[in-house]
Amino acid sequence: MKRSEINLRDPFILPDERDKVYYMYGTGYVTAPDQKPGFSFYTSPDLEEWAGPEKCFEKPDNFWADREFTGPEVHFYEGKYYLVASFKSATRSKGIQILFADSPKGPFVPVSENPVTPDTWECLDGTLFIDPNNEPWLVFCRDWQQVKDGEMFALQLTKDLLSAVGEPKYLFSASEADWASDLRGRPRGHYTINGPFIHKNADGTLLMSWASFNRFGKNATGIARSMLGGIDGPWVQNSRAIYFEDGGHGMSFKAFDGKLMIIMHSPNFTQKEKPLLLEIKEEGNTLKQAR
Repeated sequence: MKRSEINLRDPFILPDERDKVYYMYGTGYVTAPDQKPGFSFYTSPDLEEWAGPEKCFEKPDNFWADREFTGPEVHFYEGKYYLVASFKSATRSKGIQILFADSPKGPFVPVSENPVTPDTWECLDGTLFIDPNNEPWLVFCRDWQQVKDGEMFALQLTKDLLSAVGEPKYLFSASEADWASDLRGRPRGHYTINGPFIHKNADGTLLMSWASFNRFGKNATGIARSMLGGIDGPWVQNSRAIYFEDGGHGMSFKAFDGKLMIIMHSPNFTQKEKPLLLEIKEEGNTLKQAR
């Protein structure tokens, strides 16, 4: 099928250089009463024609979460493929769980029994980052419904990704971005934050794309820059979003032809979301759309 025919939220692309195949994961929808929640993937040789979906993770009977399976990302790390995603249950806060497999096709199984994020926090949209010392970090959001002004954190992980090392480090709040606006229909000061992804420019500048709402009540995706080049920042926000026209949860990757791309869902409307693909470029110490 064409990319424009796929209904998918939070799209994530994993380019497989060995076979020259793109894997696309994302948040789907449970459409039948007997369908177990989980994640699927699509494959493509050219980012336009896609095959799938194929299931890569289905909720085991003894899995702690039973709802809100969202934002899957798949990263190759230390010889394995790791799926990072958010999960929730009726009795537990939303947390970020890490799963692994020998293949990008899965089947993925949990690395540990519990999420790596704090038990009492409502957390979402984790992304994996490996620092120059080969130490793994989870960058994630703390939900606005718990803290009003959504917050971004970084959490160091053990090298086997089984657990956290120390406490989460606060990076920034959504309201710090000029392009972000508080939520319509809520008291002032409520800002969403979601979809972080880390990108390192050729000159070493560490950047993060992330999403919130703009003043028109639509999704927008902005760029933050680490002033000292490390994951703990301090982070400064671009005054303008890289995409302002209702596109969210973006991630960047290099295509097989060498072009730098960003993919996100648009519009931000339940069961209407499509994967939107744009070419971008490194310019100075940031990212911009290629014209």
